[in-house]
Amino acid sequence: MAPLTTQQPRVAFSTIGCRLNQAETALLKDGFRRRGFLPVEYGQDTDVLVLNSCTVTEGAEADCRRLVRQTLRRSPQAFVAVTGCYAQTGLEALRQIEGIDLIVGNQFKMQLPDILPPIPQQVKRPLPHVHHERMDPENFLLEGAGDYSTTRANLKIQDGCQFMCAFCLIPFARGRERSRFVDDAVREAKELVERGHRELVLTGVNIGQYQDEDSDLLGLISRLEAIGGLERIRISSIEPTTIPGGLLERMKSSQKLCRFLHVPLQSGDDTILRAMNRRYSVREYQVAMECAMHMIPDACFGTDVMVGFPGEGPTEFANTLAFIQDLPFAYLHVFSYSPRPGTASTKMASQVPPGVIKERSRILRELSCQKRKVFQQRFLGRELAVLFEEEVNGTWTGLTDHYLRVDVRSALDLKNTIQSVLATGVMTDRVMGLLNPLPGSFSLHDHQELAVIQEGNV
Repeated sequence: MAPLTTQQPRVAFSTIGCRLNQAETALLKDGFRRRGFLPVEYGQDTDVLVLNSCTVTEGAEADCRRLVRQTLRRSPQAFVAVTGCYAQTGLEALRQIEGIDLIVGNQFKMQLPDILPPIPQQVKRPLPHVHHERMDPENFLLEGAGDYSTTRANLKIQDGCQFMCAFCLIPFARGRERSRFVDDAVREAKELVERGHRELVLTGVNIGQYQDEDSDLLGLISRLEAIGGLERIRISSIEPTTIPGGLLERMKSSQKLCRFLHVPLQSGDDTILRAMNRRYSVREYQVAMECAMHMIPDACFGTDVMVGFPGEGPTEFANTLAFIQDLPFAYLHVFSYSPRPGTASTKMASQVPPGVIKERSRILRELSCQKRKVFQQRFLGRELAVLFEEEVNGTWTGLTDHYLRVDVRSALDLKNTIQSVLATGVMTDRVMGLLNPLPGSFSLHDHQELAVIQEGNV
């Protein structure tokens, strides 16, 4: 590839959407770096912008268009490449956005560093180059290892989905289910650990469907647990009907697998679940969750809820609200329904007015805050193992294996270390704590201090 300038060419990245997109951007960043590019922060002057797009909501598509315009105001000479799910499903709309030079569908996303053509300076092409076709349904391997500045790193293990939920474009954007070759996933995991990452988050569209020859998700986890220096393995979002038998037992006994489950609910009303083409009933979801919480009482159990799906009247929303109130969720991710062209839900009657969707979303987000606080309070007075990430003004922040955000005051360098912390108080989105260099040695004085802190924060 011809150089962009006489100096090292710069490349910036912007990622919209899910953790899987973040994982893919990190791999792209690694690929560009190995090909002689200098990655710079988004917003800095750059020669190339790579925008990894999302198509889950109308808002994500609008963000894509806005980011292209913002980049060209800062770096009018920049070569703009758009890839990701919007590049796959919104090709014709992207063709109309002035300033885009290259559109790369998901099939060719990871080849982007090699697809990028020689780029003349200060010259914009009248029409973007396009690399676009349907996705290969076969299992895959990925080059390199993700480039992360954080203590945790994402590990892409799976792509695609064929569940065909009525509201979702992902089967069209990412194609059929397919899995990463297990040896290749383990190779990248080892490289990430060698770079200093102590926690890996397994990511994909439908990771419970992972299958490479004889290795299912549990088989892959077993391979990853054997990697020296890897302290934590976290499963990202997993569909309720795909949780493999034996996963809960492994989570309970494993020294590395985090006690964390994010299992999308979408609705707490059976009529809406059927209309969504979800594959479970409210009762089946409840039984599975209660089983998990009985087996692993400290597990963090989060979920996704969609508000305003067609046909969601006051009764259906009330059912969802009551269902969530009754179960020990630690938090909710609340999504507002937006019609996506090509999905079955766009043809459904009884569309919900935007104002109603906004109010119902507010109610569920307030409930999520209440749920989070209750979950946090369960750990007050207990010692927690925290993997610390960063420091701001003398306060270090990190995560427990059950996804509690914990802050402590310390002059020590705690970055990327796992420390014992006594949970002493609760704030809006985190737990406050006291650092303990000797686990199990907190004194009565510490617990008296805890009582004072609790009184002011709970």
